[in-house]
Amino acid sequence: MVSRLRSIRRKIDWGGIVLYTFLTAFGLLMLMPLVYLASTALKPISELFLFPPRFFVMNPTLVNFRDLLLVTGTSTVPFIRFIFNSIIVTAGIVGGGVIISALAAYPLAKHNMVFKKFFFDLIVASLMFSPLVLQIPQYLIMSKSGLMNTYFALILPYLAAPVGMFLMVQFLRQIPDALLEAARIDGASEWKIFWSIVMPMLKPAIATFALFSFITAWNDPYPAMVYTTSENMKSLPLAIQTIQGGVGVIARVGTFAAASFLMIIPTLLVFIGTQRMVLQTMAHSGLKE
Repeated sequence: MVSRLRSIRRKIDWGGIVLYTFLTAFGLLMLMPLVYLASTALKPISELFLFPPRFFVMNPTLVNFRDLLLVTGTSTVPFIRFIFNSIIVTAGIVGGGVIISALAAYPLAKHNMVFKKFFFDLIVASLMFSPLVLQIPQYLIMSKSGLMNTYFALILPYLAAPVGMFLMVQFLRQIPDALLEAARIDGASEWKIFWSIVMPMLKPAIATFALFSFITAWNDPYPAMVYTTSENMKSLPLAIQTIQGGVGVIARVGTFAAASFLMIIPTLLVFIGTQRMVLQTMAHSGLKE
C-alpha cells in the first residue's frame, strides 16, 4: 500500500500543476479589463460615479446601449450606418490584403523570377517606414483620382501590406518544391496550384495576417477622418471618438463604455476563431523537405 502511494506521488507532475496554476491566474488577470468594460457598459448612471468605485455591476441595465442609439440618432446619420461602413471597409482591407499578399508571396517564394531577391528586400525595407510617411502621398493620390468620399478611398491605401507579404513568403518557403512539381507533372496550371495547394497550406499564415489586419482596420479612425468629408462615410471608431469628446462628456461615460464594448466584441470573436492557426504560425509549423 505504501509503495503504491509512493508510485502515485511520483506520477504526479507537480511542476506542470504549478505552471498551469500560474498561467491560469495570469490569464484571468488579463481578462479583468474586458470584464470591467462589460460591467461598466451595463452600469446605470447611479453606479458609474460611486466612490469607492465598484468593479462589478450591481443592477445591470441596457440603458447605456439605448442612449448610444439616441446620442448618435440626433445627427443625420443613424448609428447602424457607422457599423455598416466599418464592416465594409474592414472586410475589404482584410480580404483584399490577404489575396494580394498571397499572390505576391507565391512567386517570390516558389518561382525563379528575375530580381526576386531585390523585390523581397524592398518589401523588408518598407517595414521600416512609419505609416505617417505615406499619409500625404496617399491623400494626394486619392484626391487627384477622384475617389474621395468612397469606399475605395478607405480600402485601397491599405491593400498593399508588407507585413502580410513577408509573413506569407516565410511560410511558403516551408512547403516542399517537390509537391508543387508533382502537381505540374500531373498537368495542373499555376493558377490551379495556387488555389488548390498553396492557399490551403497558407491557412495559418492567412489567419495570422487576417487577425492583425482586422484589428488595425476595425479600430483605426484615421481613414474616415482623412479620405471622407461626408457624414455617411464615417466609421464606427470615429463615431466613438465623437461621443467621447462631445458635449456632456461626464454624462456619456456609460454610453462610451457601451460603444467601446460593441467595438471589442468583433475583435474578440475573430481572435477566438483564428487562435489555433495563429499559434501554428508562431510555432513555425508547416511541411518541410
